[in-house]
Amino acid sequence: MTGKVAEEALGYEQARDELIEVVRRLEAGGTTLEESLALWERGEELARVCRRWLDGARARLDAALAEEEEAEETGAE
Repeated sequence: MTGKVAEEALGYEQARDELIEVVRRLEAGGTTLEESLALWERGEELARVCRRWLDGARARLDAALAEEEEAEETGAE
């Protein structure tokens, strides 16, 4: 799996853990410029995956809170 298909298959925790490893490897140094660029690009992909998961979680939370408020308003009338 590569590209978007691989990104979509990753869960949040998997993407986060791999991103942590990418950052650790970049900070440790000792890689060629080409390897560093590949790591950076993978890190960007993983960050996008994490952001999508977090945005989705935020949207679900906002929807649940809105439903709860609506139920409270309807029940109070």
